[in-house]
Amino acid sequence: MPTSNSHQRLTGFLATLGLAFTLLPIPGMAQSSAPAASATTRADQSPLLQPWGGAHGGVPAFDKVRVADFKPALEAAMAENLAEINAIATNPAAPTFENTIAAMERSGQTLTRVSAIYDIWSGTLNDAAFSAVETEMAPKLAAFYDQISQNPALFKRIEAVYNAPATKKLTTEQQRLVEVDYKQFVRAGAKLDATAKARVSAINQKLAGLFTNFSQNVLADEADSVLVLKTDKDLGGLPASLRDAAKTTAGTRKIAAAGVITNTRSSIDPFLTYSDQRGLREKAWRMFTNRGDNGGAHDNNALITQILQLRAERAKLLGYATHAHLRLDNTMAKTPEAAMQLMEQVWKPGVARVHEEVADMLAVAKKEGVPANFKIEPWDYRYYAEKVRKARYDLDQNEVKQYLQLDKMREGMFWVAGELFNFSFVPVTDVPVYHPDVKVWQVNDKTTGKQVGLWYFDPYARPGKNSGAWMNAYRNQERLDKPVTTIVSNNSNFVKGKDGEPVLISWTDATTLFHEFGHALHGLSSNVTYPSLSGTNVVRDYVEFPSQLLENWLATPEVLNKFALHYQTGQPIPKVLVDRINKASSFNEGFATTEFLASALIDMKLHLAGAQKIDPDKFERETLTGMGMPSELVMRHRTPQFSHVFSSDGYSAGYYSYLWSVVLAADAFSAFTEAGGPYDKTVAARLRKNVFTVGNTVDPAAGYRAFRGRDPKIDALMRQRNFPLAAAKTGTAAPAKKPVGKAKPAAARGK
Repeated sequence: MPTSNSHQRLTGFLATLGLAFTLLPIPGMAQSSAPAASATTRADQSPLLQPWGGAHGGVPAFDKVRVADFKPALEAAMAENLAEINAIATNPAAPTFENTIAAMERSGQTLTRVSAIYDIWSGTLNDAAFSAVETEMAPKLAAFYDQISQNPALFKRIEAVYNAPATKKLTTEQQRLVEVDYKQFVRAGAKLDATAKARVSAINQKLAGLFTNFSQNVLADEADSVLVLKTDKDLGGLPASLRDAAKTTAGTRKIAAAGVITNTRSSIDPFLTYSDQRGLREKAWRMFTNRGDNGGAHDNNALITQILQLRAERAKLLGYATHAHLRLDNTMAKTPEAAMQLMEQVWKPGVARVHEEVADMLAVAKKEGVPANFKIEPWDYRYYAEKVRKARYDLDQNEVKQYLQLDKMREGMFWVAGELFNFSFVPVTDVPVYHPDVKVWQVNDKTTGKQVGLWYFDPYARPGKNSGAWMNAYRNQERLDKPVTTIVSNNSNFVKGKDGEPVLISWTDATTLFHEFGHALHGLSSNVTYPSLSGTNVVRDYVEFPSQLLENWLATPEVLNKFALHYQTGQPIPKVLVDRINKASSFNEGFATTEFLASALIDMKLHLAGAQKIDPDKFERETLTGMGMPSELVMRHRTPQFSHVFSSDGYSAGYYSYLWSVVLAADAFSAFTEAGGPYDKTVAARLRKNVFTVGNTVDPAAGYRAFRGRDPKIDALMRQRNFPLAAAKTGTAAPAKKPVGKAKPAAARGK
């Protein structure tokens, strides 16, 4: 993540039925090349309303953005978009692909541009002034989207094109676009009667406000809470890079202390790994895991209860048994049952491995003289796991970190992109940025020299920025009226060290860096006609596949030998250390698998619970106990801070998609290893052709089969994690099942 997550907060139910990382180009919100005339005539009103100018096909004028301009710009852009949609809906000519479907693709250009910048501010520069605007605009945006998705005249035209015999004579991509538009409108309530439509819209507006409140509460707990390390003793066990970062943070925040640990994963995880102060580890762990769960103004539990009930009611209105059935109707998995089946196949071996890991950690702890009744607690897991890693594999993650410079890892990603995608990256300074930390590269095709897009990189944590890592698309690739190149970004939360010194990152952080870059490459590789089918605009449990896949190239010898260079000596990482990394590649997979699956299973079970009123803390606690959750760890994202699921509908009943996608990724990487290796040109070309360039122009299952020659299997994932194959049913990992779980729609027509 998306995002993590990450990920943009999409408002309005039609938008949330869309996809990660870009503001969904729903009908009336497509990014096209030609500026709308009305936007041009209002150019003097707000810089936000102007078409993007300058080099590279136009870029956002970040240097002219004022928070005060967002509300009037959004309102003006929405009014313009509604006028465009009304013109389409009331067109006296008979509905055709061109005057209805393609016309919607060409509409909403001003709103798409304004929304792109609005979402950047929401995710990276969210201060009190912006939060006030966001709180006011969230329900208004939701109501706006409903005016489009519930427009009966517009849907009548879409339905006519969908059912027209002439549609079968369109191109494959055009037929796909018609199908996508029609089904999105149906899932958004286009076939409901007026009363039901009004209730769905009211629910969407209420949810939009709750999503915004949820996100702002998490952000407040992250911004307001820090762990102050008062003395040098409190820095005990921390490597030099973490000490420097903690001291820098203390100075930045003007706190008189030896160091400060911020309440974000990028700060907390390494502290829990290395700090030898158990009491401080517990404080750090509780601070992080209790975000949104501390009572008071920023507590999210009541919001979650409301969100779940509103989602359940909306699903019933739309004709589905539960919100989970609604959300998975448009995925590769098709049903919650199929997703649950996959998760349960991996859950048991994951938990079994955790018990083995805990036994190994206890053995190390006892050798160090802990009391006989000592128990591994969640704040101990990373600390003692690192000790086991060092003892078993002679592998010190801090030693590895000295070879992982952020800038060098970025260069390594560029090199991989050149080998697999034929891209080159050239730094540019002729575009404005929204923060001094942000750097920009022009991305070119190495053979033709032709520009394919821009890549923005925002690597560092700061107040007002969402934690985690994610990818955005500021502009989608298209060639509807003329070629339009994409603009994408990667966003991280690394902690700066001393001025002039390289930022050293962990192996896990480097893996995440490659993961998010995989999303960027998905966007940059796009080669489609229609913007709403472009890039990462694919179904939820397929969007993480390209990013999960790219993680595999970090550990290739070519990357490590060229770019894993010691930050002081410049020497490449020694082969003996690489061998240790490879031997330890499946180490701690019990922890990684179980903390993720706990979140994914809770997400799915919350949304399969239907209309029952849920106490989130109680549900989480009792459900995890029933599942056999080991007490030594917690969910990766506890419910009160689970932004993937409760800051939008984006990953709701969909967090499982990371596992679904990693099954695809493990199986797909096997295609390389079975051929000429990770850089096999033939396999890479097949991957580009069938996965990275096609966006949502083809069914993802068909696209995967065209690449792999068969459906995916779970076997490769189980081997990667060193789990017994007997624990899983081998064979197709993504069964194509007929959707189930539909209830009789309330006040529905024609369903």
